[in-house]
Amino acid sequence: MNSRGINKNFTDARVDALAVVVFKDDNTKKGLLGELDKLTGGGISSVLASEEFKGESGETYMLRYKADKGKAGRILLVGGGDQEKYKSAEAAACAGAAARKIRDYNLKKFAFAPRFGGDAVEAAAAATQGAITSQFELDKYKTKDKNEKSVDAITIFVDGAKPAELKNGIEKGTAIGESMNFTRDLANEPPNILTPTEMANRAKKMAKEVGLTCEVLTEAQMKKMGMNSLLSVSLGSEQPAKLIFLKYTPKKSTAKKGDLLALVGKGVMFDTGGISLKPGEGMDAMKYDMSGGATVVGAMRAIALLKPSVPVIGVVGCVENMPDGKASRPSDVVTAMNGKTVEILNTDAEGRLVLADAVHYAEKKGANQIIDLATLTGAVIIALGNRNTGIMGNDQDLVDRVIETGKEVGEGFWQLPLEGYESEVKSDIADVKNIGTKRRAGTIAGGLFIQEFIDKAKWAHLDIAGTAWADSPKPHQAKGPTGVAIRTLVRLVENSQ
Repeated sequence: MNSRGINKNFTDARVDALAVVVFKDDNTKKGLLGELDKLTGGGISSVLASEEFKGESGETYMLRYKADKGKAGRILLVGGGDQEKYKSAEAAACAGAAARKIRDYNLKKFAFAPRFGGDAVEAAAAATQGAITSQFELDKYKTKDKNEKSVDAITIFVDGAKPAELKNGIEKGTAIGESMNFTRDLANEPPNILTPTEMANRAKKMAKEVGLTCEVLTEAQMKKMGMNSLLSVSLGSEQPAKLIFLKYTPKKSTAKKGDLLALVGKGVMFDTGGISLKPGEGMDAMKYDMSGGATVVGAMRAIALLKPSVPVIGVVGCVENMPDGKASRPSDVVTAMNGKTVEILNTDAEGRLVLADAVHYAEKKGANQIIDLATLTGAVIIALGNRNTGIMGNDQDLVDRVIETGKEVGEGFWQLPLEGYESEVKSDIADVKNIGTKRRAGTIAGGLFIQEFIDKAKWAHLDIAGTAWADSPKPHQAKGPTGVAIRTLVRLVENSQ
């Protein structure tokens, strides 16, 4: 999608339709909305008065009016909800809702007025990102009944903005939006196509395109390093495990000496549960068990394009968890990279086994701050549903920064405790066990297990099992993978400059 910005003459834009955000109890007598109301002969006022359109979040209403040749002739009203709660995330959602509705009308280009009272760069970035991510669909492999409609261009109107601000905002929004879609495409791929090897190949290709350093470790290399926790998950699969290492290095770093953030992702390309086999019903959803890894790859792509002045590394452990004669058994004991022994009591608690070696590897690579992401537990869905990502960690400042950054971009994180639960992962015969006692505090037990493989680094764990996938479409996005946490991670890195 092509994007451009304008700072005046919104109604003169040469597009198929104009789209404008309208809040609940909005004023149609002045400002841009007053101008558009006059253009439609009081049509907007009439629609609001009749309550056919109330300005609720995600609501849309199309008006037609007589226009000069080459001008829109259509105005799409997009509900922004309560104006006092309207921030960049809401502006992005409105842009997405507008783009999807414009596409439904089979129109190709539109102008969008986000009516965002904040920073012009932020307004342009949010609108661009929202429009781009709105176009993602699940139908990549359909040969018929496929949505072939597309929006080719968006013109973003921010009254009085400087051209440089609009340009910067659009570039930022494009980088983030396209990277979110990159992640969503990975998460949506069938597991027979996106194997660990293919995931590594796509990461290498992406890294070359955007200027990241990329190294892929083989099973032999990981075995030599002692990554037996990660490799234990892959024993039952014909697909060899891979460890992806991505590195972004700024031309001139402003980071404090020794500071290095690592993003670490769980890349279980398909999860049968292994010998602790999952029920067949719903197992198809386990192709999404690599969403944490996909998020890391997408976030690193966006970071490379945005070029912050601090270094960042990404680590993704990619495996397939299958039952086989060589697969790990419940009660097996393996030794992880850091020398700790692990009793595997449930082979379906495999993501933490992957992350154990991945976070230790990140720390060995120099990271003193680590954020890992994983669709780790069903328990977090029971606890938090699909509205908030579970977060826990060993450093309150890092956890707080993730939570506050999430609020800035409109992503919710809810902290769960670790202190006092340590006994949940203590094993009778090894250093740690990979599940808690009698399934209690399941999400916390997963976090505690990973913490056992952190040495000195500040660490936060994000359990995205409930937020990485949307079960139904929304006005601004399709059903399916969401690309959750990419906006938060990118903003966190930007705030660290």
